[in-house]
Amino acid sequence: MAQMGRPGLTASQKANLWNRWKHGQSLSEISRALGKNPGSIHGVLSSHGGIFPIPRRRSRLALNLAEREEISRGIVAGMSIRQIAAKIRRAPSTVSREIGRHGGRREYRASTADVAAWDRSRRPKLCRLATCNKLQQVVAEKLSLDWSPEQISGWLIAEYPTDKRMRVSHETIYRSLFIQARGVLKKELLGHLRSRQVMRRSVNAKSGGLPRGQIVDAVSIRQRPASVEDRSIPGHWEGDLITGLKNTHIATLVERRSRYTMLVKVAGKDTISVTSALSKQVLELPTQLRRSLTWDRGMEMAQHKEFTIATDVQVYFCDPQSPWQRGTNENTNRLLRQYFPKGAELSVYSQSDLDEVALRLNQRPRKTLGYQSPAKKFRDCIALTG
Repeated sequence: MAQMGRPGLTASQKANLWNRWKHGQSLSEISRALGKNPGSIHGVLSSHGGIFPIPRRRSRLALNLAEREEISRGIVAGMSIRQIAAKIRRAPSTVSREIGRHGGRREYRASTADVAAWDRSRRPKLCRLATCNKLQQVVAEKLSLDWSPEQISGWLIAEYPTDKRMRVSHETIYRSLFIQARGVLKKELLGHLRSRQVMRRSVNAKSGGLPRGQIVDAVSIRQRPASVEDRSIPGHWEGDLITGLKNTHIATLVERRSRYTMLVKVAGKDTISVTSALSKQVLELPTQLRRSLTWDRGMEMAQHKEFTIATDVQVYFCDPQSPWQRGTNENTNRLLRQYFPKGAELSVYSQSDLDEVALRLNQRPRKTLGYQSPAKKFRDCIALTG
């Protein structure tokens, strides 16, 4: 059922990715711009905790390839260590270590030595948190008390005014939390950050250009007609997103009267991806079964007015933090976890895969339907409204 693998990102694509992330674009926006799956984008970002990796550069003190070529030619010419060192204006000890480190006079090759030196420089430099156990313990203790990294950094200066070893910047604390490869602070401490983020986000990040958590001109569920509430008329739907690993999602739609379920593959959680995918799916329904859609307050439906114009389906929004107002959809999403367990990457499923799962669910008898299947009840709705 699942599709296997996907090509990786080139160096230029990764540079483009980080530039877009720095300027506040969402995972979905970046994935569309690069033509890659959101899961691939999430994988690159999460491996660095959302923090732009510092580009690697050679130290100005390190030998370069041209100098190594001179060393190689000097060896072939039978020159002494001091003669070679004088020619490239380096200390004899530097030349001696260079030759000894890469096979001696008999085995030394300039290009091989240069590649080996570059590979050795990949070794991560330990931060102060990794080298001072006392500092690491104090920082972990304060994080567990819900102190912010900035509070910890400032408190350390006041508490240990003369001990330079007990100093760490708030940025280093954040990096040690978000980049788990450092192995300094435990991942569980992320839960004590007020933002609850698992990756560093740009200060420019926004949700679709709208104030976070506010949907313009949202129509409250309290204005929804009574006929929707009592399920007397078919064609009223409830919707939501189920979330998987690496910021992947599937949109779910459930018809209130029949409990008929449709699953929709979405490219990302941004409002353009979600509303366009939902519009395409809903337009395949008979007109008489396109009456309303009830959604939560997620910003993925920020463009609800465009969705309504495209489909003629009125969107109603639940009260904040009231998932029970979409109880039919919530129950269905729990059933779907049999096929899409938490922690699964959802981007690997094609629309055909989702249609197959929806078919299985719709053919199962439901107690609430008198042990009829949603598929049969939905056919009855089509006949009733036809």
